[in-house]
Amino acid sequence: MTTLEKTVTIEDTALARLDSEGRLLNAVLKGPTKVAGRFGFRGDIALKFQQQVADEKRPPDFSVEQVLTLVQAGAPTIEILVGYIHSFAYLPVAAEVLSGLLSPTGTYFLFCNNIDLLAKYRVEVSGITFFVLPCDESTVWKEMTDLLSIDKNDIKKLDTAGKLDYVLDRAKGFSETYPVITVEEGLARMEPVKNRNANRPV
Repeated sequence: MTTLEKTVTIEDTALARLDSEGRLLNAVLKGPTKVAGRFGFRGDIALKFQQQVADEKRPPDFSVEQVLTLVQAGAPTIEILVGYIHSFAYLPVAAEVLSGLLSPTGTYFLFCNNIDLLAKYRVEVSGITFFVLPCDESTVWKEMTDLLSIDKNDIKKLDTAGKLDYVLDRAKGFSETYPVITVEEGLARMEPVKNRNANRPV
């Protein structure tokens, strides 16, 4: 039986290391999708863990949140990944945690809380290009469907895995020529992190 004929498990994919490190959290989807040999994940990827006290399980200090990713069984790298970081300063940490799992030919988006709302950048870290886009009070899912001009009626009858296949297949190979900046330039331009709870009703 080939890898593609059996049910894909996370151990067959480039997400295996992150899973073994306990970084894949809050999963909405963590399993095979509708495409043969493909595994999908929607959730968070922990970037920095808090100090553990005895057996107490503490949430991470910070994560890539609202992650959308698809990985192919047997492939050494993640072809596409989308997520949200609360500060641009987390980008180099994310690149380090994901080191070896991303490809120069892959497509990677990070939506960010504290960059100018009109800014859209390409940032290269160790040969990997990230599209860095603003995200204030929206969600990664809505931002991606808007960015790709996907009509919600086109996907409303699909289940969670089917929707992920549809949206990320559209996103692969995204090639907008946004201005290229370095991590250092991004750190210099970033704004104060906005309080997520500031405008929420008490």
